Amino acid sequence: MAKVTFRTDWCKGCGLCVDACPKGCLAINADTINKKGYSPAVMINPDKCIGCAFCATMCPDCIITVER
Repeated sequence: MAKVTFRTDWCKGCGLCVDACPKGCLAINADTINKKGYSPAVMINPDKCIGCAFCATMCPDCIITVER
């Protein structure tokens, strides 16, 4: 199983990572606001993550790290 970490304080909630995930593991957390005033992306289904790193590749701000 892959370990996916987010620098949530840098996330602008664009949702590109959510759209890129083939397994539907990510979502925008509408219940949380980061220091920049955005709702950050979060992992919602870590057990389904295959470690493809599409999310990290799509992130324009490089806030996602995927470790296998």
